[in-house]
Amino acid sequence: MSIMRTKSIEQSIRETDEPEYQLKKRLSALDLTVFGVGVIIGAGIFTVTGRAAQEYAGPSIIISFVIGAVCCGLAALCYAEFASTVPVSGSAYTFSYAALGELVAWIIGWDLLLELMLGASVVAQGWSQYADLFLGQLGFDWPDALASGSHFDLLAFLLVATITLIVSLGIKESMRVNLVLVAVKVFIVLFVIVAGLGFVKASNYTPFIPPSQPTKAEEGLTAPLIQVLFGIEPVTFGILGIVTGASIVFFAYIGFDVVATTAEEAKNPQRDLPIGIIASLVICTVLYMAVAAVITGMVPYDQIDPKAALASAFESVGKGGYATLIAAGAVAGLTTVIMTLLIGATRVVFAMSRDWLLPPVLGKTNVGTGTPLRITISLGLFIALVASLTPIGKLEEMVNIGTLAAFTLVSVAVIILRRRRPDLQRAFKVPFVPVLPIVSALVCFYLMLNLSVETWLRFIVWMAIGFVLYFFYGHRNSRLSGRAKEGEVPSMTST
Repeated sequence: MSIMRTKSIEQSIRETDEPEYQLKKRLSALDLTVFGVGVIIGAGIFTVTGRAAQEYAGPSIIISFVIGAVCCGLAALCYAEFASTVPVSGSAYTFSYAALGELVAWIIGWDLLLELMLGASVVAQGWSQYADLFLGQLGFDWPDALASGSHFDLLAFLLVATITLIVSLGIKESMRVNLVLVAVKVFIVLFVIVAGLGFVKASNYTPFIPPSQPTKAEEGLTAPLIQVLFGIEPVTFGILGIVTGASIVFFAYIGFDVVATTAEEAKNPQRDLPIGIIASLVICTVLYMAVAAVITGMVPYDQIDPKAALASAFESVGKGGYATLIAAGAVAGLTTVIMTLLIGATRVVFAMSRDWLLPPVLGKTNVGTGTPLRITISLGLFIALVASLTPIGKLEEMVNIGTLAAFTLVSVAVIILRRRRPDLQRAFKVPFVPVLPIVSALVCFYLMLNLSVETWLRFIVWMAIGFVLYFFYGHRNSRLSGRAKEGEVPSMTST
C-alpha cells in the first residue's frame, strides 16, 4: 500500500458532516482575528523585543520587525489560500493530505503537535513566572516549593487545568473568555506605547543602525547548523544584525497558523479565515513596531534589560509602578496564548483521529459541547504535567523548528495543489505563484538552519518516534488503508 496515497479535498469536506465527528460552526471573522491576536501577542512582545534590540540590531530592530512580518506574511498567504479552499480542521496537516500525501501529512501533523503541546507547556511556565512576580507586587508571597522552577509548579498546573475546563465547554465559550483577555492584553500594550512616548529621546535613536561587530561563535551542539555546515560566523549589529534580529523576532509572530486549525468551526470559512489570519498578523506587526520604537527611544539600546525590557524601561524614567500593570498584561497575554495553543492541538489530533491515523474513538465529539472532550482533557492533562514537572530550558527552540517545518511544507503544497487541482474554487489566492511560495519555503528553511545542532538532533528523535507510530499503527489503520475499505474500524490496540 503506497505511503504517498492522498485523500481528495471533496472527501475531507464530506467527512466533516459525519455526526460523531461534527464540530459546530460558530466562529465569525472577528472571533478568528481575536483568536489570532490572542496567540501571536505573548511573551515575545514582553521579552524578545528587548533582547533582539540589545544584542543584535539596536534601534533598527524596528526594521527587523518589518522583515520578520514580511517573511511570516509569505507563509500566512499560503495558509490563507489553503484554509479558505479546504475548510477542515487540522491546519497544515489537512492541507498536505490533499497535496502531498498521507506520509507527509502525518509528518506535518506530528510537527504541529510538537509546536502546540510543547509551546503551551513553555508558555505556561512563563505565565507562572509573571504571575509569581505579579502576586509579589501585590504583597502575596507564593511558596517557593510550589513556584516556577521548583519540583512542582502549582501555578502552571492550575492554569492549564482551568483553561482545559474552559475549552471543554465549547469553542464559543472559549472565545468569549479569549476576547476579554485579549482586550486586556491589547490595552496594556497600547498603554505602554502611549505612556512611553512622553519619555522618548531622539538621541537614543543615534546611531539607528549601530556599526557591525563580530561576536563569539558558538561551539559544539549549541552552534547554529548553518555555522557548522557553511562556516558562517555570527555578526551583531549592522545590516547583518538587522537580519539576525529579524530571525529572532520572527518567532514573536508564530501563532497565526493556529487560526487555520479552527477552519471547520468558521461560519463562512472562505471569507472569514483569510481575514482572521491576515488581519491578526497586520495588527500584531503594527503593535510590535510601535513597542520597539518606544523602548529603544526610552533607553539607549546597549542599556536595555533583555529579560524585562518594558518594566525596566519605565523604571529607568522613574515610573516603576507601571511594572505591576505590565506584569498584569503579561499574565493576561500568556493566558490567551495557552488557550489558543490547546485548542489548536486538540483540533490537529481530532483531524488525525477522524482519518484513523490515531484511534478514532479519541475524536468523537460531545453532543452537548460540540468539542472532542477525550482529546481536550487528555492533552490538557499532559500539558499541565509537562509544564509543572519539566525544566524545559532550551526546548523553546523545538517549538520553532516544528513550526518552520510546517510553514515550509505548506508553502510547497500550494504549488503542488495548484497544478494537481486547477479546477478548485479558491476564495483566496496567493499572488505570484510559484515565486512567492518558493520564497516563503526558502526563508523558512533558512531560519531553520539558524537553529542549533542540538535542536535538530532532538527534532530528528521526535520525528523518529512519529515514524514508528505511523508505520505500526497509522499506515495500517487509516481510512485509506485496505482495512478501512473493508469496513473495519481500528481499535485502540490495532497494530
